[in-house]
Amino acid sequence: MSGDEETMRRAPRRTGGVPELSEMLTARELKAARTLGVADLGHLLRLPPNRYVVPGPLNFLGDMTEGEEVSAVATVRDVRDRSMRNRPGSILSVLIDDGTDAISLTFFLAKAHLVAWHRKNLRPGVRIHVSGTVGNHNGERQIVHPDYVVLDEDHTIDEAMRPIPVYPLRGRVTQAAMRQAFRSALEFAPLLPDVIPSDILREQGLPSLQEALAALHAPHTIDDTRRGMAHLAFEEAFVLQTIFAQRRAADELTPAPPLRAEGPLQGLLRDRLPFTLTQGQEEVAAAIAERISRDMPTSVLLQGDVGSGKTVVALLAMLRAVDSGHQAALLAPTEVLAEQHHRTIMELLGELGRAGRIDGVPEATRVRLLTGSQRVARRRETLLDVTSGEAGLVVGTHALLTESVEFASLGLVVIDEQHRFGVDHRRRLRTRGADGRSPHVVVMTATPIPRSAALAIVGDLDVLSLREMPSRRAGTTSFVVPETQRSWHDRMWERVLEEVRAGRQAFVVCPRINDADETEAPVAPDGGGAPRGVEETYERLRADPRFADVRIGMLHGRLPAEEKQRSMQAMANRELDLLVATTVIEVGVDVPTASAMVVLDAERFGVSQLHQLRGRVGRGEHPGIVFFATTAAPGSESLEHLGRIAGTQDGFELARLDLERRGVGDLVGSQQSGLHRTLRHLDVLHDSEVIEAARTSAAALVAVDADLDAHPGLAEAVDDRLRDADPDVERS
Repeated sequence: MSGDEETMRRAPRRTGGVPELSEMLTARELKAARTLGVADLGHLLRLPPNRYVVPGPLNFLGDMTEGEEVSAVATVRDVRDRSMRNRPGSILSVLIDDGTDAISLTFFLAKAHLVAWHRKNLRPGVRIHVSGTVGNHNGERQIVHPDYVVLDEDHTIDEAMRPIPVYPLRGRVTQAAMRQAFRSALEFAPLLPDVIPSDILREQGLPSLQEALAALHAPHTIDDTRRGMAHLAFEEAFVLQTIFAQRRAADELTPAPPLRAEGPLQGLLRDRLPFTLTQGQEEVAAAIAERISRDMPTSVLLQGDVGSGKTVVALLAMLRAVDSGHQAALLAPTEVLAEQHHRTIMELLGELGRAGRIDGVPEATRVRLLTGSQRVARRRETLLDVTSGEAGLVVGTHALLTESVEFASLGLVVIDEQHRFGVDHRRRLRTRGADGRSPHVVVMTATPIPRSAALAIVGDLDVLSLREMPSRRAGTTSFVVPETQRSWHDRMWERVLEEVRAGRQAFVVCPRINDADETEAPVAPDGGGAPRGVEETYERLRADPRFADVRIGMLHGRLPAEEKQRSMQAMANRELDLLVATTVIEVGVDVPTASAMVVLDAERFGVSQLHQLRGRVGRGEHPGIVFFATTAAPGSESLEHLGRIAGTQDGFELARLDLERRGVGDLVGSQQSGLHRTLRHLDVLHDSEVIEAARTSAAALVAVDADLDAHPGLAEAVDDRLRDADPDVERS
């Protein structure tokens, strides 16, 4: 292909939008770009290099010493190659000098075409800029596999001193091919629409998109690369916050029932509580009450550590809905948790939750439980109470989302452990309000996250945090038990038995249901043997003479619903001393007399899982003791990681640890793994100021132009992000 033909083929199509990559890149360049999984020019150029090679200051060859990282301009004097003695390939030796001294450049090359390529570039008489580390071979200085640039009219010394991008590589693509693909793509950067309006760029002191991309892929200095990344980080935050701002604006156009009543149920509940709310609980309860009193839908994220008292705060809000003449629903991810919530609410309400019964009071409401495994007659009775409005409070699982469930007047939805629900699930509940009104939503999570992360992930929610722990909880102490230490292992089980024989209860948690079930066990990061299952552990403990007088039960997700209910009820009634279970007990299970827990193969669980699990003990007057039993190898990262978890009870600190270790958890969608596939440039732990600034700018822009008609580049970026179908940017 001639130069003119190549230029014509690459000429940008300036009508109809940005050309396809295949119209801008050669076949070789396109092949390299495709290995990165990019769809178009914008995606390609927004992929920053992994790092940059920065040439050091220029040196004279005569001043170079062994082990020094050097950079020099010199002339090629001689080029020779010979076959390697002990393996296929050649050694290419290139002698260069700069007038002060000479030095050899050495290349070990496996293929003949690589020798030919270097010989073509490094001809005698050619001036080059070379950089690398000075070594020594048989008493003579050399530089092995240096970086070099041939200096000519197109490549001056100033250009040779620029940072060199190093891109990720896939398959058999070379770094040279990848760099050429990005250089060619960069020529078309002016065709990309600006996402951030120019006035906001000026306010934030950011370069334009074209300048930012040039700074990333053809920088003059390292400072240029930082400016380029600053643009991409703000752009990403700005697009996310624009989506959230649009949704908040849409909420303001939808009416909601104002829940403004102060009693009587709220006051009566406070009077009968066996404890006093903490100052933090009072403040958060008041903040929620203020928000749900508005006539537009409120969306609140109520986050608090394990045992911080979220349920009581949520129950006060639910009673405010009932006092205001409406209904409230609490949605839980599992039947075990829904049943636990129902029992807890009934215990807290007492006679206040027994409307229509002889042991109720005149002001009482009716509390109903709806799950998928309920018998037909009970389900029909529950649905009738929900439809008629007789049930002021409804607790349920996904069964609440079916078309057969019709609320008389739903005013408030509380979603517990909402990261286990898909986006569509939550949206369906928001449409269940009466007379075209949308219920208020309070989302609860016991996996607290730093505020900057919360704004990045759930920016359409008001974030309220409970950081104060009720003094009535005895708390827990955690220990890591390497099972290679036999004495520690034996003492762990002795302590469990001591707690049981003192009249208290214990949990043993396993990573899967049975030893043969590979699908149930989380993958261990390093070390450790095969994970243990509930069924085998249950049988081993029952056969252990030390546990002969211990009443042992079993609980996992594959048991029939009635059997699961019997196991949990037996624990609650103190008919069991020890329960062997999977993480089905991770959230919501409340056994005040449980004081000991053993987590087997603890290295297979995540930070939040371990923290949630240990929150199941020490909930009453007796302090809890938790053992993270592990088969992780001594000195391994997993063992050190478990030690850090055991060393702190602060859920917010643990959340930071988790974020640093594996990325931001997905608190809005159905995925719980890292956000790296969604947040490509933002660091939510360190970019809090960027996220706050983007939130403010996006809110101001959407207030003026909610449909983004005047900002087509931003509208396209919003559509593109939503087409990714990442649940992290979906409405909660």
